[in-house]
Amino acid sequence: MQEIQAAILAEIKKYQTIIIHRHMRPDPDALGSQVGLAEILRQSFPEKNIYQVGGSVEGLNYLAEMQTVADESYQGALVIVTDTANAPRISDERYNLGEKLIKIDHHPNDEPYGDLVLVNTHASSCSEIIADFCLAFPEELTITAAAARLLYGGIVGDTGRFLYPATTSHTFEISAELLKYDFDAPKLNRQLEQISRSVAKLSGYVYQNIEVDKKGAGKIILTKELLADFGVVDSETAAVVSLPGQIENVLAWGIFVQQAEGYYRVRLRSKGPVINQLAKKHHGGGHPLASGANAKDLAEVAEIYQEIQTLCQEYQEN
Repeated sequence: MQEIQAAILAEIKKYQTIIIHRHMRPDPDALGSQVGLAEILRQSFPEKNIYQVGGSVEGLNYLAEMQTVADESYQGALVIVTDTANAPRISDERYNLGEKLIKIDHHPNDEPYGDLVLVNTHASSCSEIIADFCLAFPEELTITAAAARLLYGGIVGDTGRFLYPATTSHTFEISAELLKYDFDAPKLNRQLEQISRSVAKLSGYVYQNIEVDKKGAGKIILTKELLADFGVVDSETAAVVSLPGQIENVLAWGIFVQQAEGYYRVRLRSKGPVINQLAKKHHGGGHPLASGANAKDLAEVAEIYQEIQTLCQEYQEN
């Protein structure tokens, strides 16, 4: 790990322009790792041009905003992609226009794109990896209060407020280190936690209508019409993904969110059965207990739910 960290720092030192990407439809960890790294590099190398790019940060603009970068800026540039397992999920296709590409991630390394790859699947989040990277070179890399806020937010987001299994003693150590910096952590926690009244009402619908079988497999479908009735957009449905896990006897579940184009975005979560292999079968992937996939229609939705049921049954039997 130290060897690859040192190699990445050496590449950062070489380049005048560094452009940092993350995945589409970002969550707090995507933005925290991406812009947290950008803030660290700006402070550590003020003479360099450091940019953060990507699509909309809908609902998370209190964390960070993206920058506009011309195509010409990629010429001779170093590109770093954080928190993105697969190249097709990288936000802004221009990531491949740079001279060199670095991948930093905590998802299973099923697609090791890039010239340099730093992947730690034992980390709670990509933000934890970025913090570790910076702290490994205290004389050369400087964490600012702004960077600490972003990295802390990413860790809190991806650990579900330190409730998920990926949370380790090291996660708490890194979080404690970040809390030494001057930012309003209670305010940030409130921002990460708070939901709109529309999402609160949708949460009630999820609790009342989720289908759960005897083995603990859960399913709920959120159609375009339903979301419109509640006044909720797709990005806001992230707030309801963890809710089924609070219900007794729910073991693994899928939330199927219909997109404007008609297909379904599938959010998969589990308390035990490994679900990322299932996700890969349906144009997705992710962590063993938290993954995403896609279903082209209700027939594929039913197929995925049947697979969740099978996984739950096998898990209970073993």
